[in-house]
Amino acid sequence: MAAQNTVQLDALKGVSSGKAVTVILVVSLAALAMLFGIIYGHGRASAEPSWLPWLPALNAFLNGTSAVFLVLAYVAVKKKNLAAHARLMITAMSASTLFLVSYIVYHSVHGDTRFTGQGIIRPIYFSILISHITLSAVALPLVFSSFFFSLSGRFKIHKKVSRYTFPLWLYVSVTGVLVFTLLHVYG
Repeated sequence: MAAQNTVQLDALKGVSSGKAVTVILVVSLAALAMLFGIIYGHGRASAEPSWLPWLPALNAFLNGTSAVFLVLAYVAVKKKNLAAHARLMITAMSASTLFLVSYIVYHSVHGDTRFTGQGIIRPIYFSILISHITLSAVALPLVFSSFFFSLSGRFKIHKKVSRYTFPLWLYVSVTGVLVFTLLHVYG
């Protein structure tokens, strides 16, 4: 592969795959534990800032943006346009990172959000939510691993890991928008 078609970080080339995966798993578990503590570790703030209510819509927008750029990146790599693929993946990661920051800010102030829908929509919502949460926990270390293997120039491993990462990350991004929509409609 030509160097001009890829994005690589020389500092990552010397890091062993085993060490990187261990660090990725530890960081992922720590991030998930922190997120769980933020969401479920306290109630709502007594006085929420006036800008807080628009964060869920921003979060849905960022999730949707990530999904769009993931699909565009997939199309680019299938067309063997590796430079575009790299740029699009960095954009998808940026949108997901901004989502995570905004999500943490929202839930650290607002706490948990209750779903008030009744009837058949209730089990549908919770099925989507449970799969979304579970697969986001699985996707996080896979996303980090995919980026590590790509940025360290280990493209064979990157390709193998990304076969699982892409559909999970896309599902989590799309269901994030769906969870927001259902909460908005039935909230």
